[in-house]
Amino acid sequence: MRVLDAPLCYNVPMQIDEKVSFIKKWLGTGSINIFGLPYAGKDTHGGYLAGLLDASLLGGGDILRNSKIPSHVQKIIDSGGLAPTEDYVRIVLPYLSDGKFKDRPLVLSSVGRWHGEEDGVIAAAEQSGHPLKAVIYLHITIQTANERFKKSKQNGDRGNRADDDHDKLIVRFSEFAEKTLPVIDYYRQKQILLDIDGNPPVDEVRKVIVDQLYELALQSRSE
Repeated sequence: MRVLDAPLCYNVPMQIDEKVSFIKKWLGTGSINIFGLPYAGKDTHGGYLAGLLDASLLGGGDILRNSKIPSHVQKIIDSGGLAPTEDYVRIVLPYLSDGKFKDRPLVLSSVGRWHGEEDGVIAAAEQSGHPLKAVIYLHITIQTANERFKKSKQNGDRGNRADDDHDKLIVRFSEFAEKTLPVIDYYRQKQILLDIDGNPPVDEVRKVIVDQLYELALQSRSE
């Protein structure tokens, strides 16, 4: 499971140090949730943010894949579908309260991908001491997702995931459009959503993420 219990080391340009410091003070022990199509860069940018903000990175999918779950749920996940809400809430959300994450922020990778789970995620985050402060939507084109999928398969950099083949990728695209885009709209209405273009090179996307988090922090602190 990709859980970062110690900060990663990155070469951070000096000009963003002040912004990062401000974001960290605003975030406290709160959480940031990241959504996007498969291969949008959720774990890539989530890992970067976790290192930058001295946070732990938690992926809802990773928690499920590394938990003992009912066979019917496993079949759904392996086919590219989303776990039923009842099972998802029971398995994933209590993990936010694990003592190992106490007194530090969390970066969440797609926690609560089915419309209707949002209130449960917000409540679990609040109760665990990691109130949800921002939601990032890394939007990419289907073409970009497919190109990254092919490159990833060539590099073999995602391990042996049962849902990583072309047919199941199509299912995952459909699940995202039907079930997760309404989640993103929900957070947009809450005015905590940051729309980020995930198509450009990694360094460009990272800069925009930091800039937009800084602007949200400024706005929140002034209210």
